[in-house]
Amino acid sequence: MKKILVPTDFSDQAEYALKVAAQIAKKQHCEILLLHMLELPHEGSDAAVKGADIPEIIFFKNQAMAKFEGLLDAPYLEGLTVTETTRFGKVYEGINSVAKKENADFIVMGSHGASGFHEMFIGSNAEKVVRSSDIPVLVIKNEMAEFKADNFVFASDFSDEIKKPFKQLVDIASHFGSHLKLVMINTPNSFKPTQVAENIMNDFMRDVNFTNYSLHIYNDVNVEKGILNFANSVKADLIGMCTHGRTGFAHFFNGSISEDLVNHAIRPVVTFKI
Repeated sequence: MKKILVPTDFSDQAEYALKVAAQIAKKQHCEILLLHMLELPHEGSDAAVKGADIPEIIFFKNQAMAKFEGLLDAPYLEGLTVTETTRFGKVYEGINSVAKKENADFIVMGSHGASGFHEMFIGSNAEKVVRSSDIPVLVIKNEMAEFKADNFVFASDFSDEIKKPFKQLVDIASHFGSHLKLVMINTPNSFKPTQVAENIMNDFMRDVNFTNYSLHIYNDVNVEKGILNFANSVKADLIGMCTHGRTGFAHFFNGSISEDLVNHAIRPVVTFKI
């Protein structure tokens, strides 16, 4: 891990994410790229692309620069390499574009928790970042004096298409020194006998070069509640799941389950794109 991208709208939630990113950066000896996206009206965006110095653009850019100055003086960033940048355009497109251009390894962003994503992450922006990002996305809801991922829950159906993103997950778990609790959620609509579920999970892990894990099967009324209740029962530090890109979440992460889980989970959630 060499570079962490942290989108910011200078809200409290964005700063919670930055504080977590700072903790990770210090442990992993990597740099932080702070990104502020300015989503201007269409004519303003056109002017920004053409380099025009219209008053509205200058005003918002100067505001961002002033806020960056105050933020970069924060004690928790001391000793870290932090670069800031302001871009014009749609939030989720800008975040993904900068992540690719700057070769970021990880995105850490804030959310407002159960009441929905806050300010720059309102509506579909966060959902689109999570679904379309080619690199892992860590979503932080609350201020965390000490971020840790010792107890890392990963819920899945353990199908073959999960194997590629699972390699990213194992890399993250190795960086964090995590114990992976791999869980398959059994629901009335998708029930598997214990022996069948265990065989699927054991077959999935057969060729994986990672030993610090345990297998779990958890029964609940639906997948979202199963993940949240299991994470609560084992006092998880972090919840992981895979996304299916622009087509939604794979298999049991269909529909609104993904959005609900990210919004409703008190714990940090990290996603990996299939």
